[in-house]
Amino acid sequence: MKILVIGSGGREHALVWKLAQSPKADRVFCAPGNAGTAEIAENVTIAASELQTLAKFAKENRIDLTVVGPDDALAAGITDLFEDERLRIFGPTKKAARLESSKIFAKELMSAARIPTASARTFSATREALAYCEQVAVPVVVKADGLALGKGVVIAQDREAAK
Repeated sequence: MKILVIGSGGREHALVWKLAQSPKADRVFCAPGNAGTAEIAENVTIAASELQTLAKFAKENRIDLTVVGPDDALAAGITDLFEDERLRIFGPTKKAARLESSKIFAKELMSAARIPTASARTFSATREALAYCEQVAVPVVVKADGLALGKGVVIAQDREAAK
């Protein structure tokens, strides 16, 4: 099998490392990859955000399976694109990726499905959010909606940090 792993971080390095161990793996590519993946796979200079170019590469190189690491590529719909092009890919669709790409959507879904989760409030106006900071018990977790690449969460120990 020819396998393409999309991404450039530690997660993708771990995926490449394990997939390369499979006796079914003839060649493993990583786009764009990193110095670590270059030691065990063939790095391809295509950014994870270049969905059409990745699909073209997969077609031209007859990739048997693509594995996606980055959340932003999933949120942008890479799985949907590859499936439309009849390319095998492992990763959630754009619709399913909303669980990760939208904290608001995830909280609303958990609430509707009665899945236990911490209570949450959503704000679109700064004034309302700041007023809530004056009354909420601390410590409090503040999350940005959308993809923040692991940096969209603050665990505020006091009200000033929450603001």
